[in-house]
Amino acid sequence: MTKKLRNAIKAMESVMSPESIERSRKKAEQEIFAIRLGMLREKCGLKQNEIKNFSQTSVSRLERRKDIKISTLIDYLDGLGMGLEIRAYPKNKKTKIEETLLKI
Repeated sequence: MTKKLRNAIKAMESVMSPESIERSRKKAEQEIFAIRLGMLREKCGLKQNEIKNFSQTSVSRLERRKDIKISTLIDYLDGLGMGLEIRAYPKNKKTKIEETLLKI
């Protein structure tokens, strides 16, 4: 991220409530996730109508969704010939539980 962009973001955040900043960040993360799904499909050399077990319309909807079930994501990635790993980590740094990688 460029310095100019970081300064612009800081300027916008300076007039926003903490709740509004959090909502905006969450929405941005969701948008980035949707973009990455489409980019991943394209990197696999597949068009929306070429995903196993999905119609073109359902792939289009899935790639634009703001929220997605893990089971649907697994099926989508399977159609791309990809797998999924989920990293679980303790939010509380004082806990003795270690980070765990879940392969699905």
